[in-house]
Amino acid sequence: MKPIYLDHAATTPVLPEVLTTMRPYFSLHYGNPSEPHQWGQQARAAVDEAREKVAQFLGAKPQEIIFTSGATEAINLAHKGLIEAIRETQDVKRKNFTPHIVTSSVEHKAVLETCRHLEKMGWASVTYLPVDQDGLVNIKDIKKSVRPETVLVSIMYVNNEVGTIQPIREIGETISQINKLRMASPRGSARGDNGELKIYFHTDATQAIQYLDCQVAKLGVDLFSLSGHKFYAPKGVGVLYFKKGMPIVRQQDGGEQEYRLRAGTENVPYIVGLGKAIELVQQNKEHSANLRPELRSREFIEKLREKLINGVLKIPGVGLVGQPKKNAPHIATFLVDGVEGEAMLLLLSEKGIAASSGSACTSGLLEPSHVLTAMGYRPEQAHGSLRFSLGQGTNDEEINCVIKVLPEIIQRLRKMAPKL
Repeated sequence: MKPIYLDHAATTPVLPEVLTTMRPYFSLHYGNPSEPHQWGQQARAAVDEAREKVAQFLGAKPQEIIFTSGATEAINLAHKGLIEAIRETQDVKRKNFTPHIVTSSVEHKAVLETCRHLEKMGWASVTYLPVDQDGLVNIKDIKKSVRPETVLVSIMYVNNEVGTIQPIREIGETISQINKLRMASPRGSARGDNGELKIYFHTDATQAIQYLDCQVAKLGVDLFSLSGHKFYAPKGVGVLYFKKGMPIVRQQDGGEQEYRLRAGTENVPYIVGLGKAIELVQQNKEHSANLRPELRSREFIEKLREKLINGVLKIPGVGLVGQPKKNAPHIATFLVDGVEGEAMLLLLSEKGIAASSGSACTSGLLEPSHVLTAMGYRPEQAHGSLRFSLGQGTNDEEINCVIKVLPEIIQRLRKMAPKL
């Protein structure tokens, strides 16, 4: 049987067009972009072109785009860089000010662990907001959690484990309204009547790039992070958008690269690949007809997911996490009674089917998914999670195969399970 890959939320293959675009920059156009000679300037032109493509996709300025090694580095730069910049301001130092961050309990570990580090160091305090049974943050809770020292709200666009789409645009509008009240002071734009600082808004949009509107002005975000390998670019390259004029201190010291915010020689081939991949995503969004089989519309992916959901839910003791209409179109997560997720993955893999049980960044842990427990599921339920994430190459035959094979696997594992 031909292998079936349904773990696109973990990573995607590099598209042939992307690889073709990258290849010359490994051995032909190999110059260092910081050098003034023609080899260096060739590489510089390629990086600048990729930056333009990303900026156009996000509706941003090229100088607001910083290339990183991935979303994790981008998130660390966004959170730590902003907090350090605010702590360095003299008027804040005199007040012995501790910046405050608001985030959710279902964020990616890159956000949660960065926030915990800032707490541990005493550099910030953090509020972790609860979510409802669908994984949604309540905007009222965001309003209630804001206090005079709040400087950052960080809410992910699409949850990587269950696919929940957060109301980022509405959150952005809410933060904008709060900031207008804060900045009403005649003392200028930096501080409000009560000495309050502006609240900046970050979203981890790693899972949103292919299917959702990512124009930063529409979303009302100041910081926006993404990873290339979630949309058919290579692993090891990502982006941080930061709104021009906002305070941020680089976290990787060295040279003057990336507008002095991310030192180190640019990874030219990978940056070029990311630029090409995001260009293809943009083209796919703009054309109603598919450009090629690997570039499929949101509607096509949704229909395949609907078929998968309907088929899997026919299995007794299997439930769906969240509501499809509130979720990104490529992710479907199920809870299977009486079966361990890892055991299902192993047997699926034996059949040539790749899936996931929670996030790839946490799948090596014995603890139940923090996302599912935050949504109100018991640990024993969370241990039975199974995530399928569809991609541009997924087809009807593959979904049919999963629907056929999965009931047999679940039945086999339930027979093997000890009777309690």
